[in-house]
Amino acid sequence: MDIVFPIENEETNLIQACARKERWAQKVLYENFYGKMMGVCLRYSNNSEDALDILHEGFIKVFRHIGRYQPGTSLNAWIRRIMVNTAIDFYRKNIRRRTEDLDTAYDISTKDADAVSRATEQEILEAVQELSPAYRTVFNLYVIEGFSHKEIGQALDITESTSRSNLVKARMKLKDALSAKFDYGLRKK
Repeated sequence: MDIVFPIENEETNLIQACARKERWAQKVLYENFYGKMMGVCLRYSNNSEDALDILHEGFIKVFRHIGRYQPGTSLNAWIRRIMVNTAIDFYRKNIRRRTEDLDTAYDISTKDADAVSRATEQEILEAVQELSPAYRTVFNLYVIEGFSHKEIGQALDITESTSRSNLVKARMKLKDALSAKFDYGLRKK
């Protein structure tokens, strides 16, 4: 006789099993969220090896603190927040911050988004990964995660103006990288 649990009970049972440190449950949770969370980690890293380090460190934190998860909230969002915070910790631990003054940054404006509209998701990810760690982290926190410059400044221990400057420069470098790729591709054909 098979016993069937409703989906909400299934998640609750999985969380409880993870809290009891049952390996099968940890494996199921890891496998269910690996793809989504690897995508998050890739955006914050230079390469897939660093992304994997962030991912594994993040899952260690997930399993260590699974008892703090509040049932009824989004498990995906909870795990994602841990991954983003782990990426921030990785940035702080491994990278010396370069603080650039806002005065040296210039505004970018574009009349069209041809390079971006022609780029694949993979090409955009590669361009983001080519950014310096400071630019990449601020770009991801602001554009993808929706942090304010004040929150970014507090998280990375930089000023709000440095956060703004790094965002402007990140956007410029992304625009230049994608434009150069597609301008070169057009000339090549």
